[in-house]
Order: sequence, then C-alpha cells, then structure tokens
Amino acid sequence: MFVLIIGGRYGSAASDENLEITPEFYDRYESITKSEYVSATNKDIPVYILIEKQVYTEYETFKKNKNNKSIEYAQVDSVNVFFLIEEILNKSRNNPAYQFERHSEIEAWLKEQWAGLFRELINRRTERKQLASLSERISELSSINSSLQRYMEAVVSRVSATPEEANELIQSEQERIDAEKIRREFRKNQFVRDMLEPSPFDNEKTLEPEEKLVDSMEAIIKSAASIEDIASGTAKLLGEKSPDRLLKHWKIFTKAVDYINEARRLFNLPEFEHLSDSK
Repeated sequence: MFVLIIGGRYGSAASDENLEITPEFYDRYESITKSEYVSATNKDIPVYILIEKQVYTEYETFKKNKNNKSIEYAQVDSVNVFFLIEEILNKSRNNPAYQFERHSEIEAWLKEQWAGLFRELINRRTERKQLASLSERISELSSINSSLQRYMEAVVSRVSATPEEANELIQSEQERIDAEKIRREFRKNQFVRDMLEPSPFDNEKTLEPEEKLVDSMEAIIKSAASIEDIASGTAKLLGEKSPDRLLKHWKIFTKAVDYINEARRLFNLPEFEHLSDSK
C-alpha cells in the first residue's frame, strides 16, 4: 500500500527532471514523491492520501485563481502541490483522501481504513473456504448420484419380469436424464438467453412464458433447414412481420450465428454458415 501525506513542501525534483536552478514557485516539475505516487497508482496499489487542512484551504483558493500568478500562498512552497491535489481528486477510484490538522488524526484515520481492509481480507478468506466446502459437497453428491443410479438399475433388474423390460426401463430413464442435461445447456446458450431478456428494439412486446418460450426456441433450432428459417421463427416470437432486421443484424454481429450453431450442436445438428452480403 502507499500512504501519501501532503503538506506544504512539494519536494525535490525527480531524477529525470532537468532543473539547472532552484525552481520558482510557479515552475512546473515532477517531484520524487509525485513520481512514487504515479508509480503506485499505475500498479493499482491501494493508496491512502492525507492532506493538511490549511494546504487544502489554499487549494480551494488556487482553483479560483489558476491564471493569476500574482497571488502569494503562505502554506505551500510550490504551485505543483495544488496540481498534485487536483490530479488525485479527479481520479475515479483508488483515491480516498482525508484532511488533517494533528498527527493523531492521521493515525486514527489510517487505523479506520486498514480495519476495513482487514475485514475484507477475512471475508475473502471465509468465502474461499465456503467455496471449497461447496465444491467438496458437489463432488460428494455426484458420487452419491452415481451410486443411486447403480442401485436403481440393480433393483429394476431384479423386479422386472424379463431382462429386456429392465433394460428398456433403465434406458428410458437414462434418456430422460440426458434430455434434462441438454435442456439445461440449451437454456445457458447466449442466443436463448437473449430471447429470455427484454429486447432493446421493442420494449412493449409480449413474449410467451419462459418455459414455453424455451420450448419454442428449441423447436425452431431443431426444425430449421437454414439460418433464414431461424430468423423467420425468431421474428415471429418477437412479434415482427419480417425477419429482415434480424438477418441484417446477424450479418454484422456474426457471433449470433455462432451462438445458434452452439445450440444446434447440442442436438447433433449440422451447423449453418455465416451470412454474407450476397444473402
């Protein structure tokens, strides 16, 4: 972490600054401290900034008089202190700043900030343990599921009138399990997920209930003989008279066809080619 305490002194020039003489108040240059701060922010190291209250008060005056070089400031030895404060406060993140008057306030504020950081680290550690425990439970449930499936097959084999009847029942159950797995993967497909979300083109359309919509999407994917067929079926679900908008969009956003082909692979169907300008 990087703790930056800003007082009235800007500090010595960085080694890459070519200053042959002692800089005047309004001369712009980079100090060693400024270079250290920039290095810390570039590496995304947590930064904590403390600004002496009298210096910050003069900074407020400086903001209203940037172009007036006749003003003499009592609290700082270089205008670059103000520009450093301005750069810090203009950042969108990693710039918590606190104004202080006494050194004890610095200690109290840093304790408060680091206590929050410590709590976050503890929470992360706890979450990692919970995820590890959850992973172990999932593995255990998978093992139990495999055992239950073997028990079920053994029981079915014993109580069935014939081996053929047992095999038929076991095969039917396995097909049901496989179909449910494909269904879950199909719902995860980005093309299907986009259909389940509100359309950016028409916020007032009314779609079918979610499960029925998934059924409709599955039917479109399975029955289509071309990408145009899928566009036509999808357009109807969206309440559009023509598939032209979708086809035009898919020519530009080629990922849409990739998503469609991913869905077709789930059902062992051939893939479609991407749309070209000639289509």
